[in-house]
Amino acid sequence: MKRTFVALAVLGLGASAAQAQEVVKLGAAAPLTGTQSHLGKDIENGVRLAVEEYNAKGVTLGGKKVKFEVMAEDDAADPKTATTVAQRLVDSGVKGVVGHLNSGASIPASRIYNEGGIPQISPASTNPKLTQQNFKGTFRTIANDVQQGLAIGKYAATRLGAKVALIDDRTAYGQGLADEVDKAVKASGGKLVAREFTSDKATDFLAILTRIKSQSPDVIVYSGMDTQAGPMLKQIKQLGINAKFITGDGACTGEVIKLAGDAIGASAYCTQPGLPLEKMPGGKDFNARFKKRFNADVQIYAPYAYDAASAIIEAMKAAGSAEPAKYAPFIAKVNFPGVIGTVAFDPKGDIKEGAVTVYQFKAGKWEPVQ
Repeated sequence: MKRTFVALAVLGLGASAAQAQEVVKLGAAAPLTGTQSHLGKDIENGVRLAVEEYNAKGVTLGGKKVKFEVMAEDDAADPKTATTVAQRLVDSGVKGVVGHLNSGASIPASRIYNEGGIPQISPASTNPKLTQQNFKGTFRTIANDVQQGLAIGKYAATRLGAKVALIDDRTAYGQGLADEVDKAVKASGGKLVAREFTSDKATDFLAILTRIKSQSPDVIVYSGMDTQAGPMLKQIKQLGINAKFITGDGACTGEVIKLAGDAIGASAYCTQPGLPLEKMPGGKDFNARFKKRFNADVQIYAPYAYDAASAIIEAMKAAGSAEPAKYAPFIAKVNFPGVIGTVAFDPKGDIKEGAVTVYQFKAGKWEPVQ
């Protein structure tokens, strides 16, 4: 009887310990289906890895042990769907959100999060407007388009040739980045000989490229995603256009190499906000952990998503609470060594000291050149 009593007592303690562990839900919002799903899954996996590693270490808030869970939602890279997803996340009781991928999704969704009092950190949206809305809970862990557009425009005009043709996909991301490239080309002494636009659903660019060919540009800048950049490179080759090609982070991927096939060569360049993965302070170790956990290579945004989730959790730890009203002010004060480098935000919510790297296609992959 005595042994039975002890066993029951231990079981009772175990049950109460389990009850004491609170579940804290974090949202991850990105395109998880469709042509950009490889990038969206990269974000989701970055968040999942951060959550799993914090859970393994154990986190206590306000004297109670908490367990973090990820609620992943598919925004389909669509602004309208993004607002529906944002409302669903707010209504479901998430305490913070990492997302979205596209600026066109993040900007309208940010209003929903702001109204619901839920902090949002984007690991990928670069349009400056995202953090210019004066929403106290909106942040990003990636450099914005002012920094990236300056890098592309300056590099194109001073290193690749003075005559520049510019194409964008008319999304908030594509057009926003292109506007900054336009300004940087002119400020660097280059000449914009053409400015064209397409859509993020298009696959036929022959009419646009034929008009551009007549202007004999030294370099074509494309501001959009890899699913358009790949076919575009094929059609540039098909038309015999001898211009160099440079694009931003949305197409600075392994996927664009697959899509372009033999149409991509040493005259192709791209940029990514931040340092190359292997040069990030925590990049090498992160890559090994990521690959072991998901059996997949990092695309682009996983390190930024990991650090975004970490920033939310570190702010909760500093506040001793997972309640957004209590911990949100602490996000603005975080300062810790992340995968990408020091994670700290400026007064607008942009990552401090956001770097931009230029890559060139060499020996079958993107190699950093500046």
